[in-house]
Amino acid sequence: MELYAVIMAGGVGSRFWPRSKECKPKQLIRIFGDNTMIQDTVKRMEGLVEPKNIFVITNKVQKPRVIEQLPQLPQENIVDEPFGKNTAACIGLASVLIKAKNNEAVVLTLPSDHLIKDEDEFRKCLKNAAEFAYESKGLVTIGITPNRPETGYGYIQFDEKEISSNIYKVLTFAEKPNLATARRFIESGDFLWNAGIFIWRVDTILEEIKNFLPDLHEGLLEIESAIGTTDFEKQLVNVYGQLKSISIDYGVMEKAHNVYLTKADFYWNDVGSWEAVYEVAEKDEEGNALVGDVYTEKTFGSYVFSPKKFVATIGVENLIIIDTHEALLVCNRDNAQEVRQIVEYLKMNKRSELI
Repeated sequence: MELYAVIMAGGVGSRFWPRSKECKPKQLIRIFGDNTMIQDTVKRMEGLVEPKNIFVITNKVQKPRVIEQLPQLPQENIVDEPFGKNTAACIGLASVLIKAKNNEAVVLTLPSDHLIKDEDEFRKCLKNAAEFAYESKGLVTIGITPNRPETGYGYIQFDEKEISSNIYKVLTFAEKPNLATARRFIESGDFLWNAGIFIWRVDTILEEIKNFLPDLHEGLLEIESAIGTTDFEKQLVNVYGQLKSISIDYGVMEKAHNVYLTKADFYWNDVGSWEAVYEVAEKDEEGNALVGDVYTEKTFGSYVFSPKKFVATIGVENLIIIDTHEALLVCNRDNAQEVRQIVEYLKMNKRSELI
């Protein structure tokens, strides 16, 4: 059994404005510690997947920085999609590239911008899932035990009867619920958060794409026929321009019958907003997380990031303050998800220098 990894790294991270930009989005900046999020994602593969078997799917704007940040990977493994077409196309492209090397490879597919602790447990969980996926030819996903009725995550309902070591049959996928539904999910005990991490054999996922997304599969065959030729880039652009944008969850996972789940025994956070960063960050006695030259007085429950400029706050609470050399964000923590609206505003007003 040979393991490969596919790291999806094409997102723009609009909820992390003003630090996250199109050319240097969330996964390419340092949010926790000395490494960027994509560097930490690759580092977690050590001892599990050889560097030559790690693929990163990104875009043309971000590719140079990805290459710069991941010198340990072969440059040809850092692939830029000509257009963003959601996760089904991204995974399909990576799959035909890996198929050319090993048709029975087991592929670990994961986002580039999640925070994971307890990395030994993480690797153990993936290895167990990979062994099951190889033998069973099933599609395996990772479920996170919820600790709150979260409305920002998708959920997975599973059969509580264990069919292999920490492997369970998936019953249904549920989209992001409202609060009342999320509470009901938690109370039922048979729903987990969907971490968006998948484990499968490359021949299995391509067969399922053929079953449920035949148009995508036809396009992938055209791309596959050009691998290793001078026409590859041209063929990739032509095919991608015609592909439908659809997620692998909706396009395949929700429809397939051979879908399984393994429970995570490690800390996971998708770090989807500045509020999530605040939750994870170390805090002082007043509940403030401060980065940079910051003075606070009568300030509570706030996240302040200002590495280049002195910032003082007095008599405020529950704020997110992000100061960069070209923009300043002041936001109530409760509205952290709405930061993406700023990016939409800047696009509409052609303020490209700020995005």
